[in-house]
Amino acid sequence: KKFLNDPSHAVDEYISGLLLQYPTHLRRLANHHVLLHSSFAAATNNTTTPASNHHPNLHRVSLLSGGGSGHEPSHAGYIGQNMLSGAILGGIFASPSVSSILASIRAVTLPTLKGGKGCLLIVKNYTGDRLNFGMACEMAISEGYHVSMVIVADDCAVARTKGITGARGVAGTVLVHKVAGGAAGAGMDLEAVTILAKTAAKSIGSLGVALEAVTIPGAEVVNDRLIKPNDKGESMMEIGLGIHGEAGMRQCPLLSCNDIADEMLHAIQRYGKEDESGSVVPLYKSGDELIVMVNNLGGISNFEMSLLVRSLIASLEMEAGCMVTRVMVGSFMTSFDMKGASVSIMPLTGDARNVIPYIDAETDAPAWSKIDIWTQPGAPRPSSIEIDEIPADAPATEASYGSSLPPVLIDDFSDVASKILSHCSQAIISAEPLLTKYDTIVGDGDCGMTMERGAKEILQRLELGKLRLDHPSSLFSDLADAVSASMGGTSGILLELFFRKASTSLQQLNSVEEGITSKTLATAFQAGVDAVSFYGGAQQGSRTMLDALFPASAAMFGKDNSAVNVQEAAVAARDGADATARMDRAEAGRSNYLAENVLMGTPDPGAVAVAIVMEAMAEIISQ
Repeated sequence: KKFLNDPSHAVDEYISGLLLQYPTHLRRLANHHVLLHSSFAAATNNTTTPASNHHPNLHRVSLLSGGGSGHEPSHAGYIGQNMLSGAILGGIFASPSVSSILASIRAVTLPTLKGGKGCLLIVKNYTGDRLNFGMACEMAISEGYHVSMVIVADDCAVARTKGITGARGVAGTVLVHKVAGGAAGAGMDLEAVTILAKTAAKSIGSLGVALEAVTIPGAEVVNDRLIKPNDKGESMMEIGLGIHGEAGMRQCPLLSCNDIADEMLHAIQRYGKEDESGSVVPLYKSGDELIVMVNNLGGISNFEMSLLVRSLIASLEMEAGCMVTRVMVGSFMTSFDMKGASVSIMPLTGDARNVIPYIDAETDAPAWSKIDIWTQPGAPRPSSIEIDEIPADAPATEASYGSSLPPVLIDDFSDVASKILSHCSQAIISAEPLLTKYDTIVGDGDCGMTMERGAKEILQRLELGKLRLDHPSSLFSDLADAVSASMGGTSGILLELFFRKASTSLQQLNSVEEGITSKTLATAFQAGVDAVSFYGGAQQGSRTMLDALFPASAAMFGKDNSAVNVQEAAVAARDGADATARMDRAEAGRSNYLAENVLMGTPDPGAVAVAIVMEAMAEIISQ
């Protein structure tokens, strides 16, 4: 599914959209899929000639790049001072035409005899791009223009022995744009700019990974290189997948974020670089200062990107002993909706140290992310130093009720409570997929994982002896702390309120002589339910967890109010949860925003969680 009109007009419409976003920054070259910096054009958008032979930008080196569409913001997003002069856009995943490249060269520079300083073409290493840019380069030279070309081949996924095509050009190309643009902006001549661009290009190693392959807008057939589960049903990922969906190095079962980072870095190191003697050596070594670009290939959330950044930099600094002094994170060269990411690493060693002023130069290119220059080499790294924390106020060591808590009059309370907590927690953990499924339909999809986090925290504290099982008031207070520390979200705070109120209601009994019985615990349960309703604002019928809690609380005392009946409470909780599937409106929570046809047929996941807990509790009580 794409936001799309006619696929055959998509590139034209994309260009029109960019011009609407950056009306003072960009101009289109008439009759071509070409965007130029506005300083190269006259007042109108449709001009094929430079604004003036006396314009200052025409008397310094110009930079052009481009390639197939689908990798946005590359390359039009990097048009700006100290970066590209223009970008030539091909069709979707197709090289731009020779005629458009040649027209762009004519538009951004002057012939040498008229004072032109020349034009550098920065080209990714794909056969079509090399041929078309190369042909335009030679044609421009024959017309009297001073033109040179640098090829970027930074992808470490393609083996060095893999034919004459060599490594592909990927996201590291953006760093070459910046180095060459900064050098041109500083007034260097074409030869010097070209040398710096080549230095940068050969210093960069990149590698991408993907969880799902790209789907191409307008394609009648979905990409046949989908990353499918293996024969064992395990989710798979691909290491080294290309930016057009080309085959990578291998597919493997889905890895953790830390392991993905290690795979990426190990592959880059294995590919390495050629030293002065022509020998292949690792790209970086301990003590090297690094620029790191972490690139979203199109479909990864910002949250996941930050996890990957942490994993990559921790590995580079703590394991490899390098110093990451400049880091960039974002979408720099995408592949439509590919669910993947790449990392590009540029060690600032040897001749590459000469690029630093040009990497750091300011630019107004809209897609360039300002690099965070952390510290000077040798200073403590942000990822490895301790974070200063402000000490939190310590909680009171003893409640105002002192040690005069009512006695517990329930036989084997500690043992039974331990069994209930263990069984209920395991039940919630097992139900995570079901709760997540329901919440994906009628909520924001996090209920199952939120409940699971709380259950695992309670289990862990139970195993470590961090829950005070000797008294229900203390236990409920500890459970509130466990929920608070692990769950988060609305469900977390509502359950914390439930346990805190249950705890304080037991502390506030009229007399310590009353003692705590099963009926007292049922009353505390009811107080907790009332607190959830009061503070949360929902009632029974609001399509929330209260639709299971209120019936359970009412049924707990039985029909004659003489004894506590947990089994009846469990049945009532399940009936209440099931009833939410027949409610066509919600008055609280994320479900409140959904239409009737979405809600009908799916129960509230919070209410289902309550029913699962009550049923697990009843199983232990009935033993």
